[in-house]
Amino acid sequence: MRDSSGRDPVRRIGRRGFVMTTTMRAWRSLAPGIDGLAPGEVPRPAPGSGEMLVRVEAAALNFADLLMADDRYQVRPARPFTMGQELAGTVEAVGAGVTIPVGTRVAGKVETGAFADYAVLRESLAMRVPDGLTPTEAAALPIVTTTALVALTESTVVRPGETVLITAAAGGVGLAAVEVAKALGAVVLAAAGGPDKCALVKSHGADVAIDYRATPLAEAVMAATDGRGVDVLLDSVGGEGKDLLRLLAWGGRLLVTGFAGGTIPQIPANRLLLRRLAAIGVYFHPDHDGPMLARIGARLSELAAQGKIRPHVGAVFGFDDLPAALAALRDRGTTGKVILNVAAP
Repeated sequence: MRDSSGRDPVRRIGRRGFVMTTTMRAWRSLAPGIDGLAPGEVPRPAPGSGEMLVRVEAAALNFADLLMADDRYQVRPARPFTMGQELAGTVEAVGAGVTIPVGTRVAGKVETGAFADYAVLRESLAMRVPDGLTPTEAAALPIVTTTALVALTESTVVRPGETVLITAAAGGVGLAAVEVAKALGAVVLAAAGGPDKCALVKSHGADVAIDYRATPLAEAVMAATDGRGVDVLLDSVGGEGKDLLRLLAWGGRLLVTGFAGGTIPQIPANRLLLRRLAAIGVYFHPDHDGPMLARIGARLSELAAQGKIRPHVGAVFGFDDLPAALAALRDRGTTGKVILNVAAP
């Protein structure tokens, strides 16, 4: 790799005996929007206390990346910054207090920086990658499966036999939630748009696939539950709050994981009161949820090793094709997870 002047950057011998450059490739946000992204060379970061330097092999795209690029996400880094929040790779160096050794395959979530050759990852946000999972598959796990586990085992506890409805079930969070809910013993209703996506959610364990383009969602849910409604509704789309609550059985729980449809639901409190419903926001942050995230990471690794979590990768793009990958995600032209192949040729 050469810098803008055509010269080789400074190089040094790494801890594992091979030559590493002190700079790296990275996709930077220079201005708002996908058009504001540009590849470049930046200094390679160094891990601090509790952190690991990971050589990134694959990184996953998330809807939050589009929001962050557009300055519409709750986290708004100062520009220029390196894009990307989800990665898989190999530990190259560790900071003080880290127990995961150099050479371990890991996956995890970062606030920014995943779309680069190297990234700094907190140990508390890392999972060990089980044997048998490729970097591409492993990169598809951390955010969506952590979200599903936080929603269904921490924000509420899904009990065996309960009925769970998942909207946008063919997406990244949706498919992960289908698998987690099924592993917990729930009866899973999965809403998706079109026959192909319905077939996909069934292949990942859904008991009932609802094509909301062919049948109104409320009608299909009530038919599948004999008019009772569902115990838990995991929603990442948004829309009319009162319509979502109508799908719940007495004492049901609405889990809000996002608003991909663009409309933030307005939840009528009187409906919560009269039917003893609960509306719960699903969110996690390492500064507040360290012990919980440690539990989730261990459980995620265990479920993956048992084969109960099978990440669905809908598309893989080369490192140079990040703008096209983000556009495909934005235009809903993919299912499951979209992956960026970061490993250098």
